[in-house]
Amino acid sequence: MKKKLLPSIHHSSFIISHLLFILSILSIPVNCFAYEIIQSGSALRRFESRDHVNIVFLNSSGQLGGVENLLLDLCASLRAAEPAWRLHLIVPAAGPLVERARALDVEVTVLPFPHALARLGDAGAGGPAGRSTGRAVFARRALFAAPFTLLYARRLRSVLRSLNPEVIHTNGFKMHVLGSWTRAAHVPVVWHIHDYVGSRPLMARLLRLSARGCAVVVANSQSVAGDVRAALGRRVRVRSVYNAIDLKRFTPEGETVDLDALAGLPPPAHDVVRVGLVATLARWKGQRTFLEALSRVPVQLPVRGYVVGDALYQTDGSQYQLDELRRMAAELGISERVGFTGFVEDAAAAMRSLDVVVHASTEPEPFGLVIAEAMACGRAVIVSASGGAAEIFTDGADALGHTPGDADGLASRITQLASDPILRARLGRTARAAAELRFDRTRLAADWIPIYREVSDWKETNEGREASQREEKEEGVKIKDEMKAST
Repeated sequence: MKKKLLPSIHHSSFIISHLLFILSILSIPVNCFAYEIIQSGSALRRFESRDHVNIVFLNSSGQLGGVENLLLDLCASLRAAEPAWRLHLIVPAAGPLVERARALDVEVTVLPFPHALARLGDAGAGGPAGRSTGRAVFARRALFAAPFTLLYARRLRSVLRSLNPEVIHTNGFKMHVLGSWTRAAHVPVVWHIHDYVGSRPLMARLLRLSARGCAVVVANSQSVAGDVRAALGRRVRVRSVYNAIDLKRFTPEGETVDLDALAGLPPPAHDVVRVGLVATLARWKGQRTFLEALSRVPVQLPVRGYVVGDALYQTDGSQYQLDELRRMAAELGISERVGFTGFVEDAAAAMRSLDVVVHASTEPEPFGLVIAEAMACGRAVIVSASGGAAEIFTDGADALGHTPGDADGLASRITQLASDPILRARLGRTARAAAELRFDRTRLAADWIPIYREVSDWKETNEGREASQREEKEEGVKIKDEMKAST
């Protein structure tokens, strides 16, 4: 029966049911690797008055994307405000994040993901990347990864036990689930959610089943906070804290990079207007829309486009590859008008090398860190005005908005700015002023320390545990019914 069933999987619950099945065989609840540490007196360790506090961060990548840069900014702010606190980072692979974290006096443990777990992701199975993978393919990969995931969770549990944190702060859906599974029973987990949950039905369901171990969700915008409440219901408390950046790094003046040399292009004319999209190559970041928009900008305007970024993550089905984008540019007839630089480590220098920074996400943007960074660099910014991104700029005052996925509308905005240097300069000045008011990372410690203190009082009550167990049983019945229907 199993061999017959596997090729015809059509339901999102298939892999979750198998994970739960494995856990039930082991007689382990959904927060399956939670372990008890018995201490004299209260198991909760309040730390309002403590000089030494131990926070462990779990992050899904060792590379540098927007989430990782925000994590570094948070650690820098905490280190400045509370220099005696112990900050420890666990990542599944080495990368530039590791050295940057250590430079902030953050201890780092690299605990490699098994290959099957590293490649596993639902973004291409109904998430923001669309359905490039397909749920049946995802389910087969997830089923294959399940035993490796359990082994990894046991290793992570052992590391956490040795670190003995007061709080676990997780980034990335995989780490939200793993953190809840592997936490000590008395240790609160803070899910720092940077993406929409509702658009990813597979992950939303797994988060609902793992929510018992989460003390609070911190969302990076009001838009994401509302989505989390809708997707997870009353299982979790939700707060929102806007992202912030290092205003001493992202400045209008400073080092630049030769984008043309990086892209293998000849030097352009002296009056060229450089327009660039700075982002990872996640499919929903809008590289296709950007290229289509460039193809519709009048050829007589001296505009050169740049795609700055590369595929940073290991998850299958969620990203473009640079060669794929180069072929796309050739098909649009703009190969000589656009360059592909690959990953540029100094994002601030890359932005200062542009006259216009484009944000082109085709799905609602949870926050849009690149928007804040480009504004701080004093550049004219074009924003895909949806989701959390719409909360952080004022159209026509400190940036220009366009409709997500509308290549014609984006082309019109690019043409407008390429034709008007006075407008570019005005937007750049007001953007910097707005960034100084809204995005200074020094406020992050003031935003986050009260949250850490609040969750230090968290504990799972008997009533809450019983309610969660009832919900898990009801979810299990639904899963069994769906599995029967899939046969």
